[in-house]
Amino acid sequence: MHAINRRRGPVPDLAARSLVPAGMVRIAPTMAVPSLLSEHGVDPVPLLAEFDLTPAHFDEPDYTLSFHARSQLLARCAEVSRCPHFGLLVGQRAGLGSFGLLGYLMQSAPDLRTALELCVRHFGLHNPNSTSTLVVRRSLATFNHTLFELGIEGRAQVIDLTVGIMINVLRTLRGPGANPIGVRVAHARPRAVAPFTDFVRARVTFDAPVTAVDVPAAWLDQPLPTADPLLHQLMQHRVAELQSQAGETIAAQLHRVLPALIDARSAVVAEAAARLGLGVRTLGRRLAAEGTTFARVRDEARYSMAIQLLSGTTLHAADIAEKLGYANASAFTSAFRRWSGQPPSRWRVAPPG
Repeated sequence: MHAINRRRGPVPDLAARSLVPAGMVRIAPTMAVPSLLSEHGVDPVPLLAEFDLTPAHFDEPDYTLSFHARSQLLARCAEVSRCPHFGLLVGQRAGLGSFGLLGYLMQSAPDLRTALELCVRHFGLHNPNSTSTLVVRRSLATFNHTLFELGIEGRAQVIDLTVGIMINVLRTLRGPGANPIGVRVAHARPRAVAPFTDFVRARVTFDAPVTAVDVPAAWLDQPLPTADPLLHQLMQHRVAELQSQAGETIAAQLHRVLPALIDARSAVVAEAAARLGLGVRTLGRRLAAEGTTFARVRDEARYSMAIQLLSGTTLHAADIAEKLGYANASAFTSAFRRWSGQPPSRWRVAPPG
């Protein structure tokens, strides 16, 4: 039996939904798990029982289980069903509806830019274990997603789940024919790429530092067919209430925006501060009050990304160094040794835990 930490209670109505505790996730994005298992000839009841779950739990969108338990569950489903892209299939049946209040807020937004910026700002309310960021460079807009948790079992399945959801979100907001320019996936290339390209209907690359969807920047300011000003106003008030309850530190908020900036090779304090709506000096003072610095939080973000790249991709140290903004592999190796006590080559062969 897999031990999980979970919180059970009555399914709340729209007005009563509350914060997801750190380390936990709502079951909503994985509600298709029992039916997909059945479709692959696997009885879901005994498999779910390994995780102290039943099919009935997947009828309650706000039921929560630990992030690690969900990751292990997806890995187990992929193993037993003999479907290595099981997580992608689950994600294909999820979308904005699985985001709860945040989904309603995004869907009712006036345009895609507003919807994605709201997702970036409030994603921790839906899933406190990862972060999303929007980066716009000339004619290209990139929506990134990064996991905070290191060395999790089933990490690739969680990433594939995310890919499915990200594409569904895009098509819900823009229409079913909206295809991205390309998708980057933060794990090694699988043997079968067709399930990804057939669903995405665009170029898919692997071994990426973060999972990302590229779309034309021109899409951002076009009106959404799902826009609903009244619903949007109602959801803004409710989400703002939840965000105020969260009480997230500036360091945690900074950690959320840095991965995309590092990936874009622009992780400078001025741009990070602007993303948080602060001046550089104000950001420094507030971080100091929390007992940390910009450099320290940036190093933590780099370490997080390094672990993900070492454990989930086949990139060489020199390539990882470049993606993390280091001058060369030697500088990256020295930093990684300082963080973990061993060089990246040794860590990759025998990661701790």
